[in-house]
Amino acid sequence: MAKLKITLVRSTSKLKKAQAATVKALGLKKIGASVEQKDNPQIRGMINKIEHVLSVEEI
Repeated sequence: MAKLKITLVRSTSKLKKAQAATVKALGLKKIGASVEQKDNPQIRGMINKIEHVLSVEEI
């Protein structure tokens, strides 16, 4: 199964509560932090909600 490298590139301070919770659920805490997640519909949906603060690469 493919994996995604997700990096937080912008601040979460001005996000709505639900969007900030999505960032936290992905496992991201600081700007520049990266996590690897499996590529599945649930993760893709989370990425689509907050794509303006993330950078995503396929691994």
